[in-house]
Amino acid sequence: MKQILRLAAIALTASFMGQAAQAADVTLRFHQFLSLKADIPARGITPWIEKIEAESNGRIKIEHYPSMQLGGAPPSLYGQARDGVVDIVWTVLGYTPGLFPTAEAFELPFMTGKAETSSVALQKFIEANGMQDFKDVHPLGFHTHGPGIIHIKGDAIKEISDLKGKKLRGPTRVITGMLGELGATPVGMPVPAVPESLSKGVIDGAVIPYEVSVPLKIAQLTDAHTGFEGETGLYTATFGVIMNKAAYEAMPADLRAILDRNSGVEMARLFGRAMDQADVVGRRIATEAGNEIVDISLADKAKWVEAVQPVIDGWIAEMDGKGLDGAGLVAAARSAIANEK
Repeated sequence: MKQILRLAAIALTASFMGQAAQAADVTLRFHQFLSLKADIPARGITPWIEKIEAESNGRIKIEHYPSMQLGGAPPSLYGQARDGVVDIVWTVLGYTPGLFPTAEAFELPFMTGKAETSSVALQKFIEANGMQDFKDVHPLGFHTHGPGIIHIKGDAIKEISDLKGKKLRGPTRVITGMLGELGATPVGMPVPAVPESLSKGVIDGAVIPYEVSVPLKIAQLTDAHTGFEGETGLYTATFGVIMNKAAYEAMPADLRAILDRNSGVEMARLFGRAMDQADVVGRRIATEAGNEIVDISLADKAKWVEAVQPVIDGWIAEMDGKGLDGAGLVAAARSAIANEK
């Protein structure tokens, strides 16, 4: 009997050792700039990691490092993935200006609105028009946030003229250019720097979606929030989940297949939906804080659309100068968005 129990214990130990060996087949380090409590990490990245690990029966292990725990600043994330410093990153594409010109079409003023449909449209748009911008990496998925909102200290922004002289944070070169065209003084910075910059008076406000205003406590740092009626918002930013190419290609084919089927449109939909859900929460928190909420009417919105047309025209000319079809990219982006409505 003792011999039987001993053999059973040995078999059980061997089984556990086999499972442990399986769990170590592939370990990937995922690096990004927000805290684990922020909505994309909580509603997007973490569920995605858990799904990958479950479908691989533990053969893929993904270590999640939030808040730039592995070093560097948010604009360095793409380079970290490209150079193999880490295996996967989630980043704002506009943090590395000039590297992803095709994706910038989605950042143009009043291009899109809701994040889930916009994200799927962006994914399909890049697959069709922009994969050459990612030849040095293996992109897993792309998405946008929801409508960009103007968050300001003091009086609410109700007219274009109210922006004159206001120091506003913008996330990317396209969006800071738009703010300048509207008369504001644009200040480019990654989103983690916004709360301190607001509290110290470095900026008067920021353009971000309601979604990320929650972990940054923007409702407590500002007094008013301005958005727009209709299907399109003032702007949107683009994001990518980017993997080191060598790390992807080194994975066994069956494990790569697990990543593949949870990437692309599937990932875009998951992350976009997380953004939309969080926008609702962010707006509610701003309202409950007693802040002024402004939704510019469709009639008045037309004035803003006209005012930012030079930004679109300038971007088209810039892309043409780089040998790209700027007008064609804008038309393709609008078509991709329309197809998802």
